[in-house]
Amino acid sequence: APILLENVEEVLDPSIEPVLTKQVFKKGGQWLLRLGTEDVPYNDDFRFYITTKMSNPHYLPEICIKVTVINFTVTLSGLEDQLVSNVVANERPDLSELRANLVVQIAADKAEMDRLEQLILRLLSEAGADLLADDTLIVTLDQSKQTSS
Repeated sequence: APILLENVEEVLDPSIEPVLTKQVFKKGGQWLLRLGTEDVPYNDDFRFYITTKMSNPHYLPEICIKVTVINFTVTLSGLEDQLVSNVVANERPDLSELRANLVVQIAADKAEMDRLEQLILRLLSEAGADLLADDTLIVTLDQSKQTSS
């Protein structure tokens, strides 16, 4: 049975992650999907559709590789990009897989940089008068420098 989630923004609720990635498992001869803290029965005929009213949404790469995005307001340039992507996926699946892996890696690196930025800001706010005496802050700044290069 299909389910429709309407009017989503560019950030999706993390609780639907198991649905997007179809994280199903078999328990007692039945296929289940964990949603939050509960296991719910899963059916292969299940379809999940998400719509937005945004004219040009920009979803994070880690979302785009888990779903099929269909833009009903396609431009000629956008259509060319989609066709090139399909041709590459069919003729050079190795390049398509490499691209998907790079997209995931870039997103993971960005998330790590965001995490380090928040940690640095927290450490700076908690630091005393002598910032250079805070070893944790110095190590975190160094780690951030290495990650960004």
